[in-house]
Amino acid sequence: MPPQNAADGGDQLTMVVELPLGEATATFSLEKAVCSHGLFMMAPNYWDPKSKTFQRPLRLSLNLDDPDYERSVTVKISQPCHSYQPLLQLQVLGIDSLSSQQQHSLLNQVRRMLRLSEEDNRNVRDFQEIHREAKEKDFGRVFRSPTLFEDMIKCILLCNCQWSRTLSMARALCELQWELQHPLSSKSSVTAHNVTITQSRTPKSKDFIPKTPAGKETKRMVGGQKFHMNLANTFAEADTVIVEEVPEFKIECNDVSDCCQRAEEPRADFDQLDDLQCSAVTEPYSLSMIGNFPSPKELASVDESLLAKRCNLGYRASRILKLAQLVVEGGIQLGELEEACKRPTLSSYDKLAGQLKGIDGFGPFTCANVLMCMGFYHAIPSDSETIRHLKQVHAMHSTIRTVHKNLDTIYGKYAPFQFLAYWLEVWNFYEDWFGKMSEMDPTKYKRITAANMRPQKNAQSKRIKMSTTEKNLQ
Repeated sequence: MPPQNAADGGDQLTMVVELPLGEATATFSLEKAVCSHGLFMMAPNYWDPKSKTFQRPLRLSLNLDDPDYERSVTVKISQPCHSYQPLLQLQVLGIDSLSSQQQHSLLNQVRRMLRLSEEDNRNVRDFQEIHREAKEKDFGRVFRSPTLFEDMIKCILLCNCQWSRTLSMARALCELQWELQHPLSSKSSVTAHNVTITQSRTPKSKDFIPKTPAGKETKRMVGGQKFHMNLANTFAEADTVIVEEVPEFKIECNDVSDCCQRAEEPRADFDQLDDLQCSAVTEPYSLSMIGNFPSPKELASVDESLLAKRCNLGYRASRILKLAQLVVEGGIQLGELEEACKRPTLSSYDKLAGQLKGIDGFGPFTCANVLMCMGFYHAIPSDSETIRHLKQVHAMHSTIRTVHKNLDTIYGKYAPFQFLAYWLEVWNFYEDWFGKMSEMDPTKYKRITAANMRPQKNAQSKRIKMSTTEKNLQ
């Protein structure tokens, strides 16, 4: 079962909205469009590997005179196989009617996530013309969020930590959003009165690879200690809750050179630590109630200390809070940024990159990821994962000085779609190791880490072989 979202509310009402695919028909597959980037694994997104449907909450304005007065509704998206017209079917749960403006807003959010604009369709066709494998695999759309703000926050969450930690932070933000919207409701008490925060000391290890098999890591406890926190009361007395924050191990991707340098240094036992921090991710989604991804207005009013502790964001809390406040106060006009990238050019890229780099925490890696989400594919976000990929796949021992040159040597022929060519290769590599992402049990997402992608000693194959039981579960 998917997660119960704020829009569900136990209501049985459902409205069906159809989105014709039109020009995208020949190149579009819902499964390929969704399961094409790690963003689809981050809350509140939910891909059902059995029914091949995608579900998440989307926002709808309830008052035409006040766009801030809105509610989240859960939307389930499917691609009917036997429809007389190629289309997507959107089931909007909990309501029985939509105004024309609400329907327009809903469809625009879906189009953005799945890249169904005219420009997106043109990019897919042009890229597939110069990349035969992309056409064979129906690749060309990279999943993103329904809003630029959500993409920006999630790109911050991608930096400087293990994937399991990224997943847990995104989920915690969605749980926080539910609690902020329902501080006194009986349903919110499931979360508000039973929020469990794990205190743990950093395990000491000289190795980056966990010393226990990946499948057993979730059972390990390292001096953990739990307590309960009522979120509804913390706004009045935020300082009364004391949480020992887990020390962070950072690879400063704000500077690619620093990121690459540290990639070769011994690291702490990340997976062991992250399994403790990410315990919520291992729970079946049906057992937890999450909300939508928080809006700028919702985040801007949260106390920084509370945000850091409740969502285990560490230093990211300050950056996320400042970004939300800039948007609310008008210092960043998201609409203008989106408008500027409708027809991406190198000059518009440079202008937008300059604006983004002025935001606290937006270094080259984060900026490049955000701009990729905005439709610019000529620049490849480079970090230690890029170094690993070039070494493992292309036998290139890149350094901080040669990584961009090496990337250009391999993918330059696909300009202006270098990122799409690179990402197709990376995604194929991930699926070779872990299996098809669209068929993976969501509780296994956190295992997609560099530590689990290293050749195993004394193994007949260099790839991790998932057990028959796990494959059957998927």
